Parts: sequence; C-alpha cells; structure tokens
Amino acid sequence: MTFFELKEAILIGFFLSFMIGPVFFMLIQTSIIKGARAALSFDLGVVLGDIFFILIAYYGSKSLLEEIKDDPRLFWIGGFILLVYGLVTYLDKSQKRIIQDETLVLPEKTNYKKLFLKGFFLNFINVGVLAFWLGLIVVVGTNFQMNPSKIFNYFTVIIASYFITDIGKILLAKQLIKKLTPALTYKVKRAMGIMLMIFGIVLILKGFIPNEKLHFKNGIEKSE
Repeated sequence: MTFFELKEAILIGFFLSFMIGPVFFMLIQTSIIKGARAALSFDLGVVLGDIFFILIAYYGSKSLLEEIKDDPRLFWIGGFILLVYGLVTYLDKSQKRIIQDETLVLPEKTNYKKLFLKGFFLNFINVGVLAFWLGLIVVVGTNFQMNPSKIFNYFTVIIASYFITDIGKILLAKQLIKKLTPALTYKVKRAMGIMLMIFGIVLILKGFIPNEKLHFKNGIEKSE
C-alpha cells in the first residue's frame, strides 16, 4: 500500500465516523449515559456489522468484478451508488435528539453483550450502509485489480481509522453533546451528503477516461 492509498483509507475511515445517523447518536448517548466501556461494546458491534457488510459486498460482487475489472464503466456503477447515497443523506431532514437528562436513573449493571448486539443489529439493518460498502468495493476493487491482499489491507485501515475515531468520540462525548444542536446536526448531514455526491460524480467522470490513462496493470495478482 502506497502512502497515498494509506492516507486515503485513513481519511475515509475518519469521514465515516462522522456520518450523521442513528449509530452516531446512539454511540454518543451510550457514552454519556452508561459510560465509555458500554459505548465501546456498542461500537464493537457496529464495527462487526460493517465487516459483515464488506464481506457480503466483496464476495457478492467478486466474480463479476474479476470478469470486467478492466472496464472503466465500473466507476459509473460505484459512482452512481455513492451519488444516490449522498443525495439521500443530503435530503434526509429527520433529526434525532440525544438524551441529556443527567437525573436519569440507570441500572447498576450494564449488559455489555446486549449493547454489542444492539450496535451490530442497528448497523446491520441499515441497507444504505451495505449500498455504501458495495459502491466502495466496486471502486477499490477496480483500482487494485481485484488483488485480495491489497483490498484487505485497504479496508482494514478504513475500519481501524473508523474505530479509533469513534474511541475519540466516546471519550469526548460530553464535549460533543454541547455542540450538537439540531441546526448543526442538519448542516453536518447536508455537508456529508454533498461530499458523497461530489465523490460519486468524480468517479462517474473517471469512467469516461480511456483504460490506458487509468494505468491499469495487466493481469490479476492472486494470493493463495
């Protein structure tokens, strides 16, 4: 993995961590109400859900992508998926408030296993997350000529960056809650949507670039 690819994967992970949605708010809320350890358990479930989606997207599209990996029109597919995902994010006007009642009575014991499963299923039932990972798999797989080791390393860095950023959010939850007004949340969500749409459009345009200019390598490197 080149330095540019490493930096790109880290930035994607950081970006994903600040995607405004149910998981984002639930993580902050859990950290404030139940503590950092509980929030960490919840987040591990979320990460496992993402890993499942990545595996589904990868193995579900692997055979097709290997056959047409040199076709730049693959960028149209990945770009279109991200464009639609960004548009949905931009147009979503729903707002979720975080519980801030400090007088809330909590049970003495926290069920970490239950929180882990809650994080997993809250993420796993979101079909939009699968669509996002599928779009990213299409683009990354094409760039790496469907090389399994390169794809694995790239997504490992994304997940690691995502998880580390989430840990920072957990530790700074009480500071974040003071800043996350409904108006700011709405603006952040729209900004994220715009960024996704721009990224999708760039990928679609990239699909019109001739193969020789994309510097595709010949053949597929396979690791057993």
